[in-house]
Amino acid sequence: MTTVEEVPISKESNRLQRELKQTKPFGSKEQQAFLALLRTGDACKLRFTELFETEGVTFQQYNVLRILRGSGDNGLPTLEIGERMIERTPGVTRIVDRLEAKALVARVRGTSDRRQVCCRITPLGHELLARLDDPTAQTDRAVFEGLTPEELDELLRLLDAVR
Repeated sequence: MTTVEEVPISKESNRLQRELKQTKPFGSKEQQAFLALLRTGDACKLRFTELFETEGVTFQQYNVLRILRGSGDNGLPTLEIGERMIERTPGVTRIVDRLEAKALVARVRGTSDRRQVCCRITPLGHELLARLDDPTAQTDRAVFEGLTPEELDELLRLLDAVR
């Protein structure tokens, strides 16, 4: 039978344990880091989710619009949108369906290959993103206001190493 070596309680693990209402120490530093990463991601995502909902779109719908704005006039097929998403989801077609129903995205058949359907952001979609650009940038800054530029660089380096 394998036993789990408990991680000594530090100020950081104590805080996370309180947030999670956890009564036992973490099983490992890796477990603690993983849970802290998930908890932090969720807290950050919530701020953006609330912002995007003011414009009637979900976090994932905003992500699709952002991807399509960056793709230019040619647009992208659904499969490629899915590959570029921040959070991978099998339901990209449903997300695009909802955006199309809101007139934020249009589907266009290819001229050379009629089987290929590309999704493009509409002028209404561009307007929505333009309204969200400044508030999104402000939220980006607010989420990381407690970090220095050097600490942000270190965070990015560490996250790259984990991925």
